[in-house]
Amino acid sequence: MSLKMFDLTGRVALVSGAARGMGRAMSLALAEAGADVMLADRNSEGVQKTAEEIAAMGRRAAPVTCDVSDPEQIRAMFARLDREFGRIDFLGNVAGEGFAGRPEEISLEDVERTWRSLVSGRFCCCQEAGRRMLAAGRGSIVNIGSLASVTALGRGHIAYSMAMGAVVQMTRELSTEWSGRGVRVNAILPAQVINPSLQARMSADPALRGKFLSGIPAGRLGRPEDIQGLAVLLASDASEWITGALIPMDGGNLAMNAGGSIQW
Repeated sequence: MSLKMFDLTGRVALVSGAARGMGRAMSLALAEAGADVMLADRNSEGVQKTAEEIAAMGRRAAPVTCDVSDPEQIRAMFARLDREFGRIDFLGNVAGEGFAGRPEEISLEDVERTWRSLVSGRFCCCQEAGRRMLAAGRGSIVNIGSLASVTALGRGHIAYSMAMGAVVQMTRELSTEWSGRGVRVNAILPAQVINPSLQARMSADPALRGKFLSGIPAGRLGRPEDIQGLAVLLASDASEWITGALIPMDGGNLAMNAGGSIQW
């Protein structure tokens, strides 16, 4: 086996949610493997810092402020990608926001806002990237889903779980439609990965960390860096026959008890 199959030199990636967390970690890993990267996030300052880290590696990095719940901003971002890079080889669909609420109480407006961010935004990015990849005859897309894509979480996650379920079906359908034309589409399904929002929730409810850990045989919560190896694998030729896959990144959570669901 040659490690060259993991080499991304000369390729261009676009990663949303690149200011922090898994999006930032994914972007840095792709750049380390040789890719140039367009970085998208609503957080202009954060995405600029990620771009500076990548530039320090000797790679091209183009930060762009983009809210993925707005299709016009997504289309403008891809138009800029065309001007600055002229190609796209990998899309990391990471950004998106869900809104919590008990099923009997959550407003339809919050359900729709979650859908626009996590489903419509992901699909619009897939569509824009897919058109370009199909024209080139090759490309790889990774959608970030969740264990909520395939199992219930409870705790007011109804809108989020419905949206993430749609992300899984989007991934399967796009893979079925596009894989025969050279474009692979896969999904990564994380369990609880530490980020500022999750940390704030655990600080507000000290028992929450223990509840999460009770369903994770590996004995720890996820770290953003856990996504790096998977991202490089799925962006590279090493995974050229992997498509339509739903890959848990969960420390064994799903295998243990179908997601470690708990009631609110």
